Amino acid sequence: MANSKQARKRARQSEGRRVLKASQRSMVRTYIKRVITAINGGDHAEAMTAFQKAQPVIDRIADKDVLSKKKAARLKSRLNKRIKALAA
Repeated sequence: MANSKQARKRARQSEGRRVLKASQRSMVRTYIKRVITAINGGDHAEAMTAFQKAQPVIDRIADKDVLSKKKAARLKSRLNKRIKALAA
């Protein structure tokens, strides 16, 4: 347990950040699952629209350092690759 006033404040801030980031991470996962579901369903048009909706969300979360920028780029690249394979 934090003993000093400063340490208690840092603990409060950390907890608030943890809760917010968990919520944002969950939101990103939901968008990604929508894209994957469309891909697994074999619907290229639906997969593209889901990906276009997910892309700015992933970028925004990466800018806020909830996900690293490299992980965000990797996610987008892999999803896009799967969608292109679906079209072929």
